[in-house]
Amino acid sequence: MYFRPGLHKEAGLSFSPIKAIISPRPIGWVSSRGKDGSVNLAPYSYFNAISELPPMVMFSSAPSGNGQHKDSLRNVIETEEFVVNVVSSDLCDAMNITSNGLAYGQNEFTAAGLDMAECHSVSVPRVAASPAALECKLWKVIELPKPEHNDASVMVIGIITGIHIADNVITDGKVDVTRYQPLARLGYMDYARVTDIFAMARPE
Repeated sequence: MYFRPGLHKEAGLSFSPIKAIISPRPIGWVSSRGKDGSVNLAPYSYFNAISELPPMVMFSSAPSGNGQHKDSLRNVIETEEFVVNVVSSDLCDAMNITSNGLAYGQNEFTAAGLDMAECHSVSVPRVAASPAALECKLWKVIELPKPEHNDASVMVIGIITGIHIADNVITDGKVDVTRYQPLARLGYMDYARVTDIFAMARPE
């Protein structure tokens, strides 16, 4: 099977398979604060680390459909700060609740029954129950190519300025992902839990 992007239905596929093919993907559970002090928390499935030195991450925000930025993007542009919270298996339901499109100014922490915790290098709160969180300062906002008949998505790139890790997920000086089983995004409405890992040495 071969087809050009956007022509999946002509190829016999009900939905675009790109998200299913590029998977699993880590979930960027982004908390942010607007200049008015309001707090937002939302999951992004287009998220990843992009550099170790300097430590940097990115997430991509799709158009909201109303000609305005999504709340997370609006906040990051206003305050130039955000936090990426790791989604453990235990937090999957809360994460899903925060994907709901609440009105600007409504606190998704409250809607999902999540406690907020303070950060050190940014004024944005983090998810207290998250096994790890990355405090980030905005480096650049990049508008991606505009597709035909749609608004452009926007990529946010941030520099990690602080790291929180729960003590109970550290084993022998390393983060043990099996202790919290990070959630990953697949295609469609599908998710996966990291429950089985193996090590592989690089060739000499």
